[in-house]
Amino acid sequence: MIKPKQPSILCMSTFPPRECGIATFAQDLTNAIDKEFSPDVKSKILAINDNGTSIYNYPQKVIMQINETEMEDYINRANEINKLPHIKMVNIQHEYGIFGGDWGDYILPFLELLQKPAILTMHTVLPEPPDKNIKSVTQAMARKVAAIIVMTQTSANYLIDVYGIDKKKIHVIPHGVHNVAYPSKTKAKTKLKLDGRLVFSTFGMLNRDKGIEYAIEALPKIIKEHPNALYLILGATHPVIRRDEGERYRNKLKRIIYKLGLKENVKFYNKYLTLEELIDYLKATDIYISPTLNPLQAVSGTISYALSCACPIVATKNQYASDVINEERGQLVKFENSKEIEKALLYILRNEKRRKEMGKNSYFYSRHMTWQNVALSYFNIFNEFAKIIPKTKGVLPEIKLDYIKNLSNNFSIIQFANHTKPDLHSGYCLDDNARAMLGCADLYEETKDKQALNLVKIYLKFTKFVQKDDGKFHNFVTYRKTYNDNGESEDAFGRCIWSLGHVVNSHKLPINLTNDAYDIFEKTENHFTKLHSLRAISFSILGLTKIYKTKKSKKIENLIKKLSNKLVKIFNEQVELTKNKWLWFEDCFTYSNYKLPEALFRAYEVTDEKKYLNIAKKSIDFLDSITFENKKYFSPIGQDGWYFRNGKRSYFDQQPEDASSAVEALVAAFQVTKNKTYKDKANLAFEWFLGKNHLNQMVYDEATGGCFDGLGKYSLNFNQGAESTLAYFLARLAIEKIK
Repeated sequence: MIKPKQPSILCMSTFPPRECGIATFAQDLTNAIDKEFSPDVKSKILAINDNGTSIYNYPQKVIMQINETEMEDYINRANEINKLPHIKMVNIQHEYGIFGGDWGDYILPFLELLQKPAILTMHTVLPEPPDKNIKSVTQAMARKVAAIIVMTQTSANYLIDVYGIDKKKIHVIPHGVHNVAYPSKTKAKTKLKLDGRLVFSTFGMLNRDKGIEYAIEALPKIIKEHPNALYLILGATHPVIRRDEGERYRNKLKRIIYKLGLKENVKFYNKYLTLEELIDYLKATDIYISPTLNPLQAVSGTISYALSCACPIVATKNQYASDVINEERGQLVKFENSKEIEKALLYILRNEKRRKEMGKNSYFYSRHMTWQNVALSYFNIFNEFAKIIPKTKGVLPEIKLDYIKNLSNNFSIIQFANHTKPDLHSGYCLDDNARAMLGCADLYEETKDKQALNLVKIYLKFTKFVQKDDGKFHNFVTYRKTYNDNGESEDAFGRCIWSLGHVVNSHKLPINLTNDAYDIFEKTENHFTKLHSLRAISFSILGLTKIYKTKKSKKIENLIKKLSNKLVKIFNEQVELTKNKWLWFEDCFTYSNYKLPEALFRAYEVTDEKKYLNIAKKSIDFLDSITFENKKYFSPIGQDGWYFRNGKRSYFDQQPEDASSAVEALVAAFQVTKNKTYKDKANLAFEWFLGKNHLNQMVYDEATGGCFDGLGKYSLNFNQGAESTLAYFLARLAIEKIK
């Protein structure tokens, strides 16, 4: 029996090794799609060749080719696609100049014959078409495709207002950028042997539209103030320009450089840059210059990539730059005006604090533009017209300790970070230490990772350090390693017990560590029955049930039952008060809500008391009805107001800790009940971290292995502190258990 081929999305575009900006875009987009959804869906390429003058050694991903000037090719390829059942849709990367005919109208018979849904990505939208045929070709394409994707709202507005295209067909998805960890300019310069230089750069395939001569002419006054300035012109000449006129433009630029005496301050890197080379140079760039001459440029990969590498930007006021650059991220200048470029550069350079702030703003503005986020947005549109998209991602991110190690030292894990830089002055807290110890103990149990073991030792030592003589714990420790408590935290106590339980229950950790953990636990036994916080009670139950599995005793069993009965009593009182309309333990949902039913699932697991199971199911189902009300994605209770009975729920300021609690509880529910609904919801809750949320943005940062601190109404909180990173870590470990 022949196995059917995987569902495929066919991308119709120029493609590397053809040297073309759209080719690079298509490669990056399809790679991102494959990375996020492999192995369930694959991208394939229909490559557009330039007039038969070049032969390209394409990768296997390219399954078809078209000569752009051969009408017959367009017709034949459409008929071939119709006969291939595994191709579910076609995404056309559109630029008028890469298709044959009058303003690329050879694409029209292709669309006319195509029997698969087609999505058009328009890289250029002209606000005032210089030729009436442009408008008619654009309108004809719009009629034949299922949807149109543009990269800025300005382009969308032009399609609606100038071309009369139905706005329901138009979607805005930004140009993608690679997920680069926040760069150290100093380290990047050292790697490229540019230490001590003030670096400007411009990259892309060289042609007259780049306007680089105006940037060069702006430099003499800059160099008087900054003799260490270096302007890097990165990239080979455009192959069509090289074919038609050779290196005439590059030689013109060289003459200007010699005339102005800038030989030591302007350098060319005359080659088609690899992605790694490009990122390295942009990470080392202090200010990116985009002096292009085309005011109608609707998208710029060069500006997008510069934003993602924390570059302040000086750019001419074309369509795209005007949409993405403001005074927080750089300066816009007039076309063909070296004086304006000079003025803009000096404005940024004369205030170092301003320059660094602009770079930071550029970087964080670009976070919604990462290829992972762009791929997710494309998939959402594809799935409207071709039901081929898996409900869950095919490949989950690798479990990594790098960022947790980065936040940790030999004492404990540091609470907060300024972006991705640990803020030592924020000190340490038991809550984070407990989460970190729990996660590393679990990871060691599964993998015997030596790094995880070393971290468990550090976190267990900290736990000993903060335990008081009466068995309770200090929660906060300053960076000077002195106690800094404002009262005791029941939640921290409970989390500590939860964490100790995982260490005690380990079968692979060294026996001296599990014994030390049990010794710490034994000093706490007098405090459980005095707990009032329902979350502290729940955390404690989770820890006690783990300990009970290893150290079975009537005493621990009784503690589990006493605490669980307390939750049962409070739940029944609330249900009776509301006449079965509010199936919850309190009159509000706040934080870590899922921990309450999770505790009862685990209590049932070790006691076999059916009342715990019944209330666990009732309460988690009630909570699910609220947090999964959208059906398409998980939406934890926002901390901007929470949700009180008879009030309105808060949707925003969503926290990774709440998403993690949901994943862990739903995994527990599935493990105990074997009900697949809980497994599906656990996966959906985990995907909140991977972009399945109201912003369609990744909350987990694949570049660092950390996690952003929260999800607001319009944007992420871009700091990556211990709590959020550990929340993701615990959720990732939990979902692994049911994968």
